[in-house]
Amino acid sequence: MLFLCFCSQPQQELNEVKVRFPLEPETISPVNYADAESLQIINLLFQSLLVVDLEEDKLKPALVTAMPEMVRQDSLTLFTYEIRDEAAWSDGSPVTADDIAFTLKVLKAPLVNNERVKPQVEFIRDIRLDKTNPRKFTFVCDGYAPEMELLTGDFFILPSYLFDPQGLLKSIQVAELSDDLSELENNENLKAFAQEFNAINFKSGKAFLQGSGGYLLDAYLPNQHIVLKRKQNWWGNNLDQAHLTAHPDVISFHVIPDNTTALLALKNKQLDVLDNISAAEFDHLKSDKNFKNDFTLHTPDAYECTYAGINSRLPKFSDKRTRQAIAHLLDVSGMIKASQQNYATPTASIIPPSINEYYNTNLKPRSYNLSEAKALLNAAGWKQEQDGWYKTINGKRTKLTIDVIYRAGNSNFENAALIFQQTASKAGIPVTVQAMEANLLSQKSKAHEFDMFFRSLSGNPFVFNFQGLLSTSAGELGGPNYTGFGNEQSDKLLDAINTADTPEKKAQRLKQLQTMLHDDAAFIPLYYQKERIAINKRFDNAKISGLSPNYDVSAFTLKN
Repeated sequence: MLFLCFCSQPQQELNEVKVRFPLEPETISPVNYADAESLQIINLLFQSLLVVDLEEDKLKPALVTAMPEMVRQDSLTLFTYEIRDEAAWSDGSPVTADDIAFTLKVLKAPLVNNERVKPQVEFIRDIRLDKTNPRKFTFVCDGYAPEMELLTGDFFILPSYLFDPQGLLKSIQVAELSDDLSELENNENLKAFAQEFNAINFKSGKAFLQGSGGYLLDAYLPNQHIVLKRKQNWWGNNLDQAHLTAHPDVISFHVIPDNTTALLALKNKQLDVLDNISAAEFDHLKSDKNFKNDFTLHTPDAYECTYAGINSRLPKFSDKRTRQAIAHLLDVSGMIKASQQNYATPTASIIPPSINEYYNTNLKPRSYNLSEAKALLNAAGWKQEQDGWYKTINGKRTKLTIDVIYRAGNSNFENAALIFQQTASKAGIPVTVQAMEANLLSQKSKAHEFDMFFRSLSGNPFVFNFQGLLSTSAGELGGPNYTGFGNEQSDKLLDAINTADTPEKKAQRLKQLQTMLHDDAAFIPLYYQKERIAINKRFDNAKISGLSPNYDVSAFTLKN
C-alpha cells in the first residue's frame, strides 16, 4: 500500500531531486527541531551564521562575511561577526544585527517552545550591536571552550519582521534572559509573544517558513511528501561562493518507512537519493550492472564510532591489564564483517582515522589474541582453574565474570555482544549479554551499575574537546564519563588540548591523549562506520561527506 501511494505522486520535474525520508519530521520549527529529517529541511529554508561545506568538511561563513574575530577578556570571550551586504529575507529586506538579537531572545526566552535548542546558546550572555554598522555585532560569552566558535554560528536566524511584527520582544534585552527568569515569566509582552509563537503550526505554516535560505515550502502532505521550491531571486545566486547554493528547482522528500519499499522505489527511479542502505543490499547493488548504469554508490567515512566501555571502578576491572586482556578478546574484524559487511574502518583511537593530522598512527587496533589475553590475565593476578579465572580481591575470592549490556533493537551492538561472548568463552570467561531499552541503559550507565557495554559516539571534524566526556569531574554519578577513565594527569592534558594555540600543539596533545586511552583500556574504540548512499547519475556536485546528511542536495546540478 505504501508503494502504491508513492507511485501516485505527481510526475517528477526535470530539475527535481527526490529524497527518501524513513520518518516524517516531528516538526519544522527552526527553534525546536529534534530529528535529522527536520534539520535537513530547515537547512534549506533558513540559514545560520556559519555553514559546513560538505565538499571539504570545513566551517565557512554563510550569512556573515568571515569567521568571527575572537577576543578573550578575563572570564568572558567576545565573538564579533559582520553580516554580508547581500543577505536578505524573502521579502527583500536586509538581514541585520537586530534579527540576530531577536533570534537569541526567542531561543533563550521562558514560556517559548525552545527546550531542545535553548541549551546550545546558554553560554551566550549578551549581544552588543554596533551603533555605526547595523550588520555588525558581538556575542558576549561566559568563559571559553573550543566549540564556542562553532556554536555561536550554529543556530538558525529568524526574521524579526515576520515573527514579531508588533515588536513585543523589542524592550527585552538578551542579557535579561541570561539570569533569573522568574520576573520575565510575568512580562505581558513576553507572554503574548510566546502564546502566538507556540501556536504556529510549522508543518502547514508556509507564511512562517520563510528564512534567508534558497527555498520555500511549497507543499506538505502528512506521512507522504514535503516539497520545497527554489526562490527565483535568492540573494545567494549572485555570490561566487561554492558552499552557498540553491541549484535544483524542486527538492521533494518522500516518507517511506519500509526499507524494502524505498529500495524498490530507487530501482524504479522514483527516488534519486537513498541513504542508510543495509550492507547486504548495498553489496547486491554493487554487483547489479543495470543499477550502476543509473546510480552512483558512495561509502564516505562517517564520524560515528562504535566502542566498548568497561567499568574500571569495579575491583575486578581496576587493574588495567585485566581490561587490556578483555580488549584482546574483542574480535573487531568479526564484528565488522557480521554487522557492517566490511563497510567500516577499525580504529585504535577516539579520533577518526580519516583525520590524518590528529589520528595517532603509532597506535594499532588491538586484534583478537587469545594467548595475549591469557598472559595479561595472569600478569594481573588471575589464575585459571577448571571452571574459570579467580583472584583474591580485598580478601575475597572472586571469579571473573562479565555482564554486557547494550541498547535493544541495535543489531550492531547485539552482534558485537554475541561475538564477544563467544570469544571470551574460549578464554574461559563466562559472559552474559542483555539488551536494554535506551532509558534503562542510560540510567545504568550514569549510575555506574554495569560491567561492560557497547555504545556509539558521534562527533565532527571541527571540535576535539573531550573534557565533558573524559574528565574525572564527568566521571561523577550522572556524568557521561561512564567508564571512570582519567586522573590528574589526563585532566591536565584535556585542559592543554583546549588551550593549544597552534594546530601542531593540538595534534601533539591529542595523540598523547589517544595513547593514554589505549593503555588504560576502559574506553575502547572499535570501528568507525561507513555510510552507504546511492545517488542518481543525472546529478553532479553531490558533495559526499561523512557528516550528516552525507550529501548537499542544494548543490546538485543537473547533467546536460
